[in-house]
Amino acid sequence: MSVLAIDAGTTGVTALVVTEDGRIESRGYQEFAQHFPEPGWVEHNPEDIWQATLAACAAALAGAASTPGCVGITNQRETAVLWGRHTLAAPRRAVVWQDRRTAGICERLRSQGHEPRVSELTGLRLDPYFTATKLTWLAEHDPRAWDEVRSGDVVVGTVDSYLIARLTAGARHVTDPSNASRTLLYGLDSGGWEEELCELFGVPVGALPEIVPNYGPLGRTDPGAFLGLDLPISGVAGDQQAALFGQTCFGVGDVKCTYGTGSFILTNTGGEIVRSEAGLLTTVAWQTPAGELTYALEGSVFVTGAAVQWLRDGLGLIGTAPESEAVARTVPDSGGVVFVPALTGLGAPYWDPEARGLITGITRGTTRAHLVRATLEAIAFEVRDVVEAMTGDSAPVLKADGGGSGNNLLMQLQADQLGTVVERPVIQETTALGAAFLAGLGSGVWASADELRKTWQLDRRFEPGERDDAAYERWRAAVSLASQR
Repeated sequence: MSVLAIDAGTTGVTALVVTEDGRIESRGYQEFAQHFPEPGWVEHNPEDIWQATLAACAAALAGAASTPGCVGITNQRETAVLWGRHTLAAPRRAVVWQDRRTAGICERLRSQGHEPRVSELTGLRLDPYFTATKLTWLAEHDPRAWDEVRSGDVVVGTVDSYLIARLTAGARHVTDPSNASRTLLYGLDSGGWEEELCELFGVPVGALPEIVPNYGPLGRTDPGAFLGLDLPISGVAGDQQAALFGQTCFGVGDVKCTYGTGSFILTNTGGEIVRSEAGLLTTVAWQTPAGELTYALEGSVFVTGAAVQWLRDGLGLIGTAPESEAVARTVPDSGGVVFVPALTGLGAPYWDPEARGLITGITRGTTRAHLVRATLEAIAFEVRDVVEAMTGDSAPVLKADGGGSGNNLLMQLQADQLGTVVERPVIQETTALGAAFLAGLGSGVWASADELRKTWQLDRRFEPGERDDAAYERWRAAVSLASQR
C-alpha cells in the first residue's frame, strides 16, 4: 500500500506518493501567490493553498500505479488562518509565519513582564514568528472577522487544521502537538491549550482545534471535497518535526538541518523537556496514539535559501538558485566579504526582529562571485551558531535535507564549519517523507520505527576539512553590527 503525502509549504504545495519501501513513485507541485501588503507583512489566501493542494494531489495521483491507502499532511507552521466553521470560507488572508507586523505587540507584552511566564509554559519566546501574536493583531485590527471568531461562526488554526477541515468537508477541526506547540498557546507540561495564555493573547479557546496525536485515525477525506477519494487521514506534523521524522532521527541526540527558505535545526531530546538558555526553542516533536510525547530543541534561522533567491530576484547576480554553487566555486573564498542575511530580522540564537541585512568587507576587487560565496558561507555560519548553542560544540553527525542540501559546496562548507560529518539522504524531500511515514505508521503500512530506518538511504557523506575560524570571527562581528539600531 502506498501513502499520499501533502506538504503545504510557504510558497507552494508538494504532493508525493510514497511506496512501502520508501520510494517516491510520483509527485505533483503547485505554487500559490504571495502577498506583501506592507513592508514586513506576508499573507496567503487560504483558498489559494487549498486549490494548490488539489492541483498537486491530482498530478501526483495521475502518476501513481494505484490509489494510495492513506493521507499524511505536513505544513508551514505558525501561520494564522481563519475560516468559517460551516462554510469553510476564509474571511481574510492568513498571516504567514514570516510576517513581522506584531513586533510592537511582542514588545508591549514584554514590557508588561509577560515573557518569563510565556516561556515557562511554552518553551518559546515573544516573537512575531509565532501564531498567538498574529491572532492578537487580528483581534485589534480586523474587528469584523474577529467578531465572527467570538460568535463561534469562524474558527482559527494553522495550515494543517485548515487543510484537514477542507479534506473532511468540515467534519474535523483538529491539530497535532507539533503544530500546537508553535502557537504560544500550548503548554509543554500540560500537553494542551492553556487558558492563561488564551486569555493573555485574547483567543477564545472554543475557536481552537482539538489536539490529536501525530498518527492514527485522525479523520477521513470527503469524496465530494477531495478528488472523489475516501481515505483515512492518518498522519500530520509541522514541517520541521516531519523532516526530523523523515530523517529517521528517532534517537536522543539525533540532529537534522532542513535547508529551505530558512534553515531549521532540530535535535531529538526524547521524553525530556529540555529548556535552553542559549536562544533555542523547546518544542514537541511528535506524540504517539498512546500519548507518549517526544520533544526537540530547535534553532530557527529565518533567511538562508531566501538569501540565494534574493541574489537571483533582487540583485540579478545569478539566473537560478543552483547556479550559486558554480559561481561561488570560481573564487577560493569570499575575499573578506561578509553577508549577514537578516532580511526579516535575526532568528536563533540572536532573536532580533529589528536587525537588518548587512554586507561588509567590500573592496574594489569584490566581484559577484565573492558575494555569492559569502551568501553560502553565511548559511554555514548561521547553522554553526545554532548547532554550537544546541550541543555546546558540534553534533556527531548532521543530517541535511531540503533544497539547499543539494548544493555540494554549501554542504562541504557546513561540514568544515561544524567540524563534523554532514550526511545527505537520497530523498531530500524529507518533510513530505516524514508526513508519509507518520501516515503509514497510523494506517499499518509500517509497523515500527525500525522498519522506517531501513528505508533511509545515504546519497553523500561530507567529511570535515580545514575550518576557517577567522572568517567565522568576521561573521560574528558583522552580526553585532547588523543588530545595532
